[in-house]
Amino acid sequence: MKTILNLSKRTKRISFLILTAFLAVNAVAFFHAYKFTHFNKELKARTADPNKLSATQKFKTLLFGVDNPRPVDTEKPTKKYTTLSINSGDDVLECWSVPVDSALGTVILFHGYAGNKSTLLEKSNLFNDFGYNTVLVDFAGSGGSTGNKTTIGFYESDQVKAVMDYVKKTGEQHIVLFGISMGSAAILKSVYDYRLQPTSIIIECPFGNMLQTVQARFKIMNAPSFPLSYFLVFWGGLQNKFNAFKHNPSEYAKAVNVPVLLLYGMKDIKVSKEEIDLIYTNLKGAKELKLYKDAGHENILEANRKDWISDVGNFLNK
Repeated sequence: MKTILNLSKRTKRISFLILTAFLAVNAVAFFHAYKFTHFNKELKARTADPNKLSATQKFKTLLFGVDNPRPVDTEKPTKKYTTLSINSGDDVLECWSVPVDSALGTVILFHGYAGNKSTLLEKSNLFNDFGYNTVLVDFAGSGGSTGNKTTIGFYESDQVKAVMDYVKKTGEQHIVLFGISMGSAAILKSVYDYRLQPTSIIIECPFGNMLQTVQARFKIMNAPSFPLSYFLVFWGGLQNKFNAFKHNPSEYAKAVNVPVLLLYGMKDIKVSKEEIDLIYTNLKGAKELKLYKDAGHENILEANRKDWISDVGNFLNK
């Protein structure tokens, strides 16, 4: 009898410890998810890239989440431009429209996670040199747009459609969509959801699905992704009212039947080559995949400028 009572007490203690650990992990994941998807106007500096953090800083980040200040546009176009305000649901998107003489069409540019339209200025200038008008977009929560959160491309897909619809209403028939990372995911989802038919698409380093991109962040921190990554994806979706486990750009790619140029840096530690290969395989239209051995995530132009200009220019001229 005494043995049975001791076993019962031990079982209760173990159950209590398991429940406590489960609740603690969920609490950490809940906090991480909120900070990952919500920007804070009071913060001035974002948490540095994980590979630049000390062991102590990594531990603190794993425990409390990233510091995520609201992205601010730090530069403006040096060329003549117009500021546009485009409605998308409850948000108003601030965009810069940069025209050129005798334009061949319009390229709409979408930034990556925690970015803003001023980070797109150099590429906008190059597209202008190729002979295209450009429209640089601040997703909701960034730059001059309203809002304070991001859904890593999920609801940003609605914003892609809103801007493309706006440009189409100006009479433009030749529209190219360009996106980086999260911007790429938003483009793919927008085409999937709304069957958009731009003239062509250029995307850099899109992630395969939401779980994979979260797991990659844990890998960079040299931390086990299970089970925290699953809890983070669950809470991030619940907080922002969507099923984050179904946020799947590789699946969205199956709806794309227009010409696509897919760009990937082979030193990318946030998106795997396997993710890129699956997206490329699933694209249904004419497609090209360009790999850059010296580039990482979101820095292809910086690392391989000559090749980027040649590849993008050749694609646009086809």
